[in-house]
Amino acid sequence: MAKKQFQAESKRLLEMMINSIYTQREIFLRELISNASDAIDKLYYRTLSDEKMVFNQEDYYIKVTADKAGRTLTISDTGIGMTMEELENNLGVIAKSGSLAFKKENEAKDGHNIIGQFGVGFYSAFMVADEVTVISKALGSDEAFKWESHGADGYTIVPCEKDTVGTEITLTIKENTEDDQYDEFLEEYRLKAIIKKYSDFIRYPIKMDEKGQRPKEGSENEFEEYQEEQTINSMVPIWRKNKNELTTEDYERFYQEKRYGFDKPLKHVHISADGAVVYNAILFIPENTPFDYYSKEYEKGLELYSNGVLIMNKCADLLPDYFSFVKGMVDSEDLSLNISREMLQHDRQLSLIAKNIKNKIKSQLQSLLKDERENYERFYKSFGRQLKFGVYNDYGMNKDVLQDLLMFHSSTEKKLVTLDEYVSRMPEDQKYIYYAAGSSIDRIEKLPQTEMVADKGYEILYFTDDIDEFAIKMIMNYKEKEFKSVSSGDLGIESDKNENDTNADDSGNKDLFEHMQGILAGKVSKVKASKRLKTHPVCLSTEGEVTIEMEKILQAMPNSQDVKADKILEININHEVFQSLKDAYDKDKEKLDLFTNLLYNQALLIEGLPIQDPVAFTNDMCKIMV
Repeated sequence: MAKKQFQAESKRLLEMMINSIYTQREIFLRELISNASDAIDKLYYRTLSDEKMVFNQEDYYIKVTADKAGRTLTISDTGIGMTMEELENNLGVIAKSGSLAFKKENEAKDGHNIIGQFGVGFYSAFMVADEVTVISKALGSDEAFKWESHGADGYTIVPCEKDTVGTEITLTIKENTEDDQYDEFLEEYRLKAIIKKYSDFIRYPIKMDEKGQRPKEGSENEFEEYQEEQTINSMVPIWRKNKNELTTEDYERFYQEKRYGFDKPLKHVHISADGAVVYNAILFIPENTPFDYYSKEYEKGLELYSNGVLIMNKCADLLPDYFSFVKGMVDSEDLSLNISREMLQHDRQLSLIAKNIKNKIKSQLQSLLKDERENYERFYKSFGRQLKFGVYNDYGMNKDVLQDLLMFHSSTEKKLVTLDEYVSRMPEDQKYIYYAAGSSIDRIEKLPQTEMVADKGYEILYFTDDIDEFAIKMIMNYKEKEFKSVSSGDLGIESDKNENDTNADDSGNKDLFEHMQGILAGKVSKVKASKRLKTHPVCLSTEGEVTIEMEKILQAMPNSQDVKADKILEININHEVFQSLKDAYDKDKEKLDLFTNLLYNQALLIEGLPIQDPVAFTNDMCKIMV
């Protein structure tokens, strides 16, 4: 029979499809198995409308056979088969799908969903094959036909012999090149791995003949090779089983089998949604942080299946960045796939699924926080930083989603607390949510700036992550209570004046402080009497949005642009050091310069800031010793 040309598309289209549409060659096996599954589904649909037919699922399967010597790979099925006309229409016209047409004709019927909706999946075979041969016998037909093609140059269809109904596709695998090893698609272990990866949940058995060794009969030392037909796929996915039938161990086993992590998940969520969009999902909240989680190499995303067939290994669109730690999978029949199945159309269904998943994750975390506090704190130790980044990113757009999940160490409770717990304990006269920032809890507890707030009996939240203050700046207030750093210039606390305290403010010391400010010109914006210090002689406070801790973080970044906090040097006028300052101002201005620089550098050290001139500082220390 004369060779026919593809009717709809040119050689260039086929070349583009083979070389560009699919990102990995191994996809061809997924596509051919999906087509085989479709063929069995179509036969099942036929039984729904034909009372004379009986569908016994045990009689239907897909067989994968590799012949290394002949360099062929065969995928056969016991499905509905194709007539000559169907071979012509389905395989002779690129991008025409018999599955799509069949689906449209049978949309009103109950039963299995048809996986393939586009006609290019079959042609992925040419990524690995020089020649593709299809032998098919349709249900109810006495004839069989052979379709054969070497690619874009066209195809032939001729009558042939086939005893049983179904389709057999044989690929003549390409020879190896310097860059590509095609032999892998003839190896038993590789084929099994591809089937398990993409087609493990195809509802019909996928069979292969597996080689093995066994002792020869009557001999203990001699062995013989044998082949035995094995079912490779598990067929029934865990997410389609009834939740009541599954145990925690079942979910943990699935977590390990899918290699979501080497730990055990803290919590799982099993979703069976049947509303505006129909999908199943199993989500896991891990216990431990992956080693590359906070690196550029980490890829977020959930496994995405369409009717049990793996479409994407990591679908990033299903998870917001702040929940990128979540592992798991989603399976939906409603997704609009493009012609390669690998890329999704950004449609309403995908957005609805992503929104629902986001809400489910938040709900599960809230439940964990409320009912399993210890487990939540373990989770928070691993991923709390990511939640804070989520608050900070996008100019605080997601703060309402995340703020109730945040936790910080409490000065009074000596443990992690939520913002809601903090506010619920606030005295009536407390205006602000107070916090102190530092590199560790121990360091923060020693900060002089905490003295006044602590003496008032107010709780202080300790910020030890570099992202903490930046995130809080985006939240701004929680339940109408603003956040206030203990290093802020105005704490909003009325000082309790002592009758004997004649130096409760800057009056009478104005000239002294102005002189000290002149000595520290360019380093601090002001020198003033402190209302917050009780036992310490000196500290730094700030005005404006940038705090000292924020300055340190920004300075450590590339291209920091030298952002600095607006610093104020506060002096404890009730400390004995202050009398030394007054005496030096009255009698020895040079000594006042010495004392001022020493106090300023001490304040820097307390804050963990670098001293600009360590040599001058040590020399100043020596001067007061002689």
